[in-house]
Amino acid sequence: MKPALQWTEEYIIGVDEAGRGPLAGPVAVGVSLIPKSTSRAVFSQLKKAGLNDSKQVKEVGREKLFEMISEMQKEGKLKFAVALVSADIISKKGIVFAIKNGIQKCFKKLDVHKLCEKSILEMDGALKIPEGDWKKASVIIKGDSIKPSIMIASIVAKVTRDRHMKKLAKKYPAYGFDIHKGYGTKKHKEALVLNGLCAEHRAGWCKVDK
Repeated sequence: MKPALQWTEEYIIGVDEAGRGPLAGPVAVGVSLIPKSTSRAVFSQLKKAGLNDSKQVKEVGREKLFEMISEMQKEGKLKFAVALVSADIISKKGIVFAIKNGIQKCFKKLDVHKLCEKSILEMDGALKIPEGDWKKASVIIKGDSIKPSIMIASIVAKVTRDRHMKKLAKKYPAYGFDIHKGYGTKKHKEALVLNGLCAEHRAGWCKVDK
């Protein structure tokens, strides 16, 4: 394992979420942190492996990219964090609050608050710029298909959430979470009619009584 870089320079920070719209499961927020001086090489390597918006990459490709990104983190080429914010919090406080909470958790884990003044913050279009004395900050419509930093955040958020939903499928086998990942598919809605809601459903999002 190579020693971690001593980051005393400018950084590119990408932010995206996965799981805003499902009827069940947490929302996942992903944050990537890349030194600007090495970003071109990092992005080029991942692009060759198929880096894109997670919705445009097949599951096997997302898993491959996640492993590459994880290896890059071990090598000190970048950092990333993912926060899962529960269905219960979404139900009680709303999806906007949940995503904001997830961003705060990721920023804390990565010590982003110490890097604001020398960071270029890039956020996907549905998100809101957090407070901070950023060198530059922007919300980019369809940023997850334009900016590599956001693509990385999108991939790590999506893979982490999908893996989590597969685990929930074993705990709640009646709903097929491993197949639809909590989204409102026909089969999921049929399962809700038959079984009602479980603890992982977002109350108020599902028109079915427990």
